[in-house]
Amino acid sequence: MDKNVGSMDARVRTAVGAVSGTISLATLAGSVPLPAIASPVLGVVAIVMLVTAVTGTCGLYSLLGVDTCSVSPDETR
Repeated sequence: MDKNVGSMDARVRTAVGAVSGTISLATLAGSVPLPAIASPVLGVVAIVMLVTAVTGTCGLYSLLGVDTCSVSPDETR
């Protein structure tokens, strides 16, 4: 798969993943009063966001034809 996640998009995904992971762990510990189902859902969101930020590839972007990765013509993906 070609990279389709740009640098700014990756930064946003990293931030969203970190916040989701933190809230997930806080919910699991009982510090945040959210329903019990919120912790695993937020945990999965955190993992997906962090993995797509690190790999630079988003499967949903591939299906929708979205590409936020700006590459100059002489660079390769």
